[in-house]
Amino acid sequence: MKKSLLFVLLFTIAGYSQDHFSGITTSKRVGVLNIGLNPSELGNLNNHFEVQLFSTSINASNNKIGFNDIINGKNLENILFNGNEPVNFNIDTEIVGPGFALKLLNWGFAVTSKGYIKGNIIDVDPNLGSALTNGVLSSVNTGTALISSNTNQRMNATTWGEIGFSAAHKIVENKKNKLNAGITLKLLFPGAYANVGLDQFQGRITNNLGNLILTNATANLNIAYSGNLGNDFTNVSDYTSSVFGNFQGLATDVGIDYQLLGTNKNYKVKIGASLKNIGSMTFKSNSNYSTNYNLSIQGNQSLNLNQFQSSNGISDIETTLINSGFLNKSPQNSDFKVKLPTTFNLYADIKIISKFSVTLFTQQKINSNNNNDQIMSQNIISISPRFTLGFFEAYLPIAKNEISGTTGGLGFRLGGFFLGSNSILTALTSDTKQADFYTGFRFGIL
Repeated sequence: MKKSLLFVLLFTIAGYSQDHFSGITTSKRVGVLNIGLNPSELGNLNNHFEVQLFSTSINASNNKIGFNDIINGKNLENILFNGNEPVNFNIDTEIVGPGFALKLLNWGFAVTSKGYIKGNIIDVDPNLGSALTNGVLSSVNTGTALISSNTNQRMNATTWGEIGFSAAHKIVENKKNKLNAGITLKLLFPGAYANVGLDQFQGRITNNLGNLILTNATANLNIAYSGNLGNDFTNVSDYTSSVFGNFQGLATDVGIDYQLLGTNKNYKVKIGASLKNIGSMTFKSNSNYSTNYNLSIQGNQSLNLNQFQSSNGISDIETTLINSGFLNKSPQNSDFKVKLPTTFNLYADIKIISKFSVTLFTQQKINSNNNNDQIMSQNIISISPRFTLGFFEAYLPIAKNEISGTTGGLGFRLGGFFLGSNSILTALTSDTKQADFYTGFRFGIL
């Protein structure tokens, strides 16, 4: 392939680098952004009216490339596909558009808008990835590589938008306790999608005078694409221009939170739990293709992998494989459904002394990332010491996620403006494998 989908995003967006808005979504100043973590937080709005203007969170994480490598921007493909460890790479952008919330009696209501751009490499064998991307084998195997994978190796990209309608109700409130429950109904607008899944791949890649030859290979292959991403995945504008498509799906967030109250109704402990993104969306267009193939290269048969260097998009890859005679059917023009990244979220904000608290957070994915119809999510745990002076708030999120490992960040809020990163401290002190950034502004009335 000329350029991997994910590398195009990385190079062109320049660090637009999944715990979005870490720290600020558990802020003591509760607003529209907190609803994205748990809709029950609507019952804790600081103001009677809250306006969300614009926020964005961008995250790039992987298990191979360090922060210094990303900044230098040199030979990233070689570094990513070095060694024998399967490659995982995630680029994830969340754009929060205009939103509005209000508090009325024991209820809270909100309307929100969001857009998502996600790209992933999941469990890809470094020899296979290097052969397709760079035209060479991984540095640890210069002559022949035997590949035997029991997982589904995927390259995936998805864009979609959503409009959310949220409501929360104060169930219990007395001198010592407060309990809220909330729900968000999301209207989903799928934009574009691309997936290549190579499940149970077995094969041999041999370097024959500079040509990489695949022999004795079998796999279950899924190729699916919709919108702009089928014909060309090297144009970043195809991602940004196709975030909102037509209404074709529904999803739900549900949550509760409990507060143990102290003096002046300020809580000593707040505990919240939510299930997010329960639902799916359907891609429907004339450019839709979703096909499951059986790849089989046996006996004296062989496939020259170098020919994929000129491919621009997934349909080019599909056409090359069909013309080679190693796929058992033609592409199928059909609608297909994609599951959202459903997660369980649990957090607790514990007051230590006046103005100082500690927030504990975990995100656990519900579905497997190896399924071809699944948008990826990560397991995350974090702890965030927090200092709050009403108008000003600062926090230090320290997290561990299953792709990039341990990260340390810094964030602050000044009134309705906030700015932060989950990885800035580890980026400055060590060669962390994550780069991220978030910022935004909202304001309250009354």
